[in-house]
Amino acid sequence: MRFDDSLDTVLGADMATSFGAQSAWRQLTDLIGRRRAAPDAKAIEQLRAIRPRVPTRTRAASARSLAFANPPAELVRLFAEDEPSVAAPVIAVARLTGEEWRAMLPDLPPTSRSLLRHRRDLPAETVRALDSFGRSDFALPRPGGEPESVTSAIEEVAPIASVASIVPDRPIASETPHRVESPAGAPANDASPAPAPRGPFQIADLVARIDAYQRDHGGLGRPPRTIASDGPIDHFCFETDATGTIRWVDGAPREPLIGVLLGTGSAQVDGVVSGAFRRRASFADARLVIAGSSPAAGQWQLSATPAFDPASGRFTGYRGVARRPRADQRAEPVPKNSPSPEALRALVHELRTPTNAISGFAEMIEAQVLGPAPDAYRERAAAIRHDTHDLIAAIDDVDTAARIEQDALVLRPGVVEIAPLLDRAARDLEPLMLLRQSVVDIDSGPAGLAIAGDEVAVGRLISRLMALAVGASGIGERIAIRAWSKDGQARIAVERPRAFAAWPGEALLSLEGEDQEGTLLGTAFGLRLARNLAGELGGSLKIGEQRLTLRLPAALDHGVGQLSSN
Repeated sequence: MRFDDSLDTVLGADMATSFGAQSAWRQLTDLIGRRRAAPDAKAIEQLRAIRPRVPTRTRAASARSLAFANPPAELVRLFAEDEPSVAAPVIAVARLTGEEWRAMLPDLPPTSRSLLRHRRDLPAETVRALDSFGRSDFALPRPGGEPESVTSAIEEVAPIASVASIVPDRPIASETPHRVESPAGAPANDASPAPAPRGPFQIADLVARIDAYQRDHGGLGRPPRTIASDGPIDHFCFETDATGTIRWVDGAPREPLIGVLLGTGSAQVDGVVSGAFRRRASFADARLVIAGSSPAAGQWQLSATPAFDPASGRFTGYRGVARRPRADQRAEPVPKNSPSPEALRALVHELRTPTNAISGFAEMIEAQVLGPAPDAYRERAAAIRHDTHDLIAAIDDVDTAARIEQDALVLRPGVVEIAPLLDRAARDLEPLMLLRQSVVDIDSGPAGLAIAGDEVAVGRLISRLMALAVGASGIGERIAIRAWSKDGQARIAVERPRAFAAWPGEALLSLEGEDQEGTLLGTAFGLRLARNLAGELGGSLKIGEQRLTLRLPAALDHGVGQLSSN
């Protein structure tokens, strides 16, 4: 009989720090979401208590990892109460009974109920319960206090076309202002002659209307938000004039967007936008492709509503939002045979268990735990143990890469001295150096030089770089490894072996499978893993012409000197 106390262990951990709260959040949601632990009320309340101290990015990553894990109703409620980016992955695929859905609907925010309305596989009783909330989930307050209905139209996606080819043939101002009847029960709005939109409710339209309302009622003087030019951008708001030229942007850099005419040059759109311009109608989830290498470049999904001058009825342009498309909304073909990070982690678990068992039995035979064994068997057992040790290291590399991709890598802050770390890595590589008949020269830098970071991750990163260099070295070759500090960083340079000469600079990242002797196979994966892991640790890996230079945050005493070497 086995007793699993994983949940109690996590609940007993220190959650007072931000790092402890994030680690507990990941572990608790994983245990409960995958039904490896019961949705204990104490655990759910603990998750609610630490949620404010867990970044939205981390909560959203946890939600995505549990999207197809069939989490219980208690955890679904917890995620559904959160922000749309956190709630959407779970709400879209959660499999609950009608009674469970109906019990949590009154406690959910309108955005979560709106996301739930897009599902077509809900029980009939859940659909009736959603309908009972009426128009309260689809309204924005007017200045007078009465609600205004908000809906959107979804157009059929047509081939990419240019708005510029349509607009010149269309007069900018209409001869007679159009008058549109307001929906039943809503007050007439003579100042908004746009055609009544059709189709199901869209969150993007709601965001666009809120932004437009704030601008039209005193928000025009507010300064634009400061956008980090090097950070990821997942959405932005925009306005165009009557010709389709973007005149205002909030949430993205202005340079690549302001003055761009939709449908021409660097901003290609599809037929949804073109058709909407003809009819001066709303559109939702249209395609936009921005060329270039700026943070705003790439694919976007556009949703916007037309704007008209209240006095003359003159069409003045569009106001809307753009967001990055989901994987299932992208136009390019989905790569086949490309396992997800979650599938890779599951595969790693399936491989690690039997490999550890093989290594353990080989060690028992080598140590004659089960009784005397001939020397030939013991030598074979030692070889098997050595090979399984290398295999486990490779499995750990795949697991680390999957965790980085899934934003689930747990790093513990610490101080790692470089000198003993380099010596230990060199001792582990002695069998490989004997096989390659090469030598490693190590200069560990000034005494006390240390790295601020997770000890296990730093050790794996440095040993991986050294193993790549030694594995590609030739007979009699000497690989120089030097450490120093500069500008608050600890730097470790690994000299490139002669076998890398045919691939100068970062061409090493593309040599996978090109080496006929097999000495360089896996080098590209190892370098990409090292670069990603260095980024997770707050540093970088530079692949130069002569050496591989690792830069990580230094943890130096005041007495340690700073060298100025490059």
